[in-house]
Amino acid sequence: MSNTRRPDDTPFDFNLDTLQAEVDLTPFVFQWQGRRWSLAHLQALDAWESIEAAERGDAEAMLATFRLGLGEDDWAEFRSTPVPQFKLKGLFMAYLKHCGMKPGESPASDGS
Repeated sequence: MSNTRRPDDTPFDFNLDTLQAEVDLTPFVFQWQGRRWSLAHLQALDAWESIEAAERGDAEAMLATFRLGLGEDDWAEFRSTPVPQFKLKGLFMAYLKHCGMKPGESPASDGS
């Protein structure tokens, strides 16, 4: 690493504080058991928790997505009612589509 000082007018190379989302982060709303549920947009979820869950496999990544997207209180309530696997899969596929993704595509992918 160089000991050369940076000029005062360029204190950093990238300002993460000012970065804005390139997509509309509208939540995904669905109905289950007569209630409306809202999942935060995939791109708005905490990256660290999402990455850690993905390292443990697809099922963990999907569960973490629902947990993070719903929030802890709604997640606990959502989990209290049995959901058939085909419905959970359908919900996840619709959510991915809403977020502009395809099954198997990484959230970090730019689609190219």
